[in-house]
Amino acid sequence: MATHRIYSMSFASVYVLYIAKVERKGRADARAQVDEIVRWMTGYSQAQFEDHIAAKTDFQTFFAQAPMLNPARHLITGVICGVRIEQIEDPLMREIRYLDKLIDELANGRPMAKILRKPAD
Repeated sequence: MATHRIYSMSFASVYVLYIAKVERKGRADARAQVDEIVRWMTGYSQAQFEDHIAAKTDFQTFFAQAPMLNPARHLITGVICGVRIEQIEDPLMREIRYLDKLIDELANGRPMAKILRKPAD
């Protein structure tokens, strides 16, 4: 079975695109917000996350070494790149698409509490 090309891409190379997308949409403090989303999703500390960026870790390793994938990530639903996230069978691709969806929500101005699936008070 062939693996997707994104699995071997460095997370750092896509990370800068995430930040650029959010900045293009006029979101203030894009990098800090993207970092917060990635840490929420993966359980990395900021230092661990920055180490992976500096090391140019590939997506497969980045998610495989994540300290604790957030259990609330299953609440992320919808369509990304024309595919329903809930219907993606490949676990790694699903994780990548979860992250893509969260970045899209940030770029589209959704409040951070909703992006991080925090319950309403």
